[in-house]
Amino acid sequence: QVQLVESGGGLVQAGGSLRLSCAASGRTSSSYVMGWFRQAPGKEREFVAAISRGGTTRYYADSGKGRFTISRDNAKNTVYLQMNSLKPEDSAVYYCAADTDPNRRSVSTTRNEYDNWGQGTQVTVLS
Repeated sequence: QVQLVESGGGLVQAGGSLRLSCAASGRTSSSYVMGWFRQAPGKEREFVAAISRGGTTRYYADSGKGRFTISRDNAKNTVYLQMNSLKPEDSAVYYCAADTDPNRRSVSTTRNEYDNWGQGTQVTVLS
């Protein structure tokens, strides 16, 4: 098991930036594919970005392409989500997640394939 703790959320004006962090404890996070998801009130939790164990493969939802960047520092057991040019529709609780399946070779964008989740951090973008 891995424990995940998100930080870095907050209130920001439209067009602003935030950097979310996800600190992992327990087994080293370099063993896992890591992802970010978000959930707005009344909506399903949706994929935002994911990164491979070594950081060489990254996937983004269309909503964040060109604005969001996922990265990881395996020495610090931390994954980041840099969000630029934020829009009000980006407002949501953002969750960090780990896919701990050692047999999965691909980077998943599917919520159900992530089995460890953080508590989430609120991001609110004001228009």
